[in-house]
Amino acid sequence: MAKDMILYWGSGSPPCWRVMIALEEKGLQGYHHKLLSFEKQEHKSKEVMDINPRGQLPTFKHGNRVVNDSYAACLYLENQFRSQGTPLILDGAEEQARMYQRMFEAQNLQQKLSDVLYYTWRVPEAERHDSAVKRNREALSAELQLWEQQCALGCPRTDTLGWGSTTPY
Repeated sequence: MAKDMILYWGSGSPPCWRVMIALEEKGLQGYHHKLLSFEKQEHKSKEVMDINPRGQLPTFKHGNRVVNDSYAACLYLENQFRSQGTPLILDGAEEQARMYQRMFEAQNLQQKLSDVLYYTWRVPEAERHDSAVKRNREALSAELQLWEQQCALGCPRTDTLGWGSTTPY
């Protein structure tokens, strides 16, 4: 089953890790994988561009089906292998709503964090402004405060996921 799967991934990439974790949680060991170097632009190779015109990682292929987004790949794996391994999506409507909300809200956090961390790499020195740095940091701080508020309201317990633990996450 996993023999007809291949994951193109890059080291240090949380989206790639996301798919790798989903594959492991679903018990799909034995899938093929190919580590590509971002530095060498291997993710822009003909092999990858033929199945993923954006040249982004991860790129996941199962048989003839190609999924080029990490969240989409995780949802695909859950739907195709629902009865196998660890459930990635809970059955309860409240838990599903919370999971989907946090899953997509995490993109806001990731973007704001990237805006702060990568500003000096993306913007030439002559074009940098202290006001932009301040604005990016304030936006990240506000986003983190939203996450803190949500966590203070309580996160679901892991025992509701069937993992046998009663430790909150």
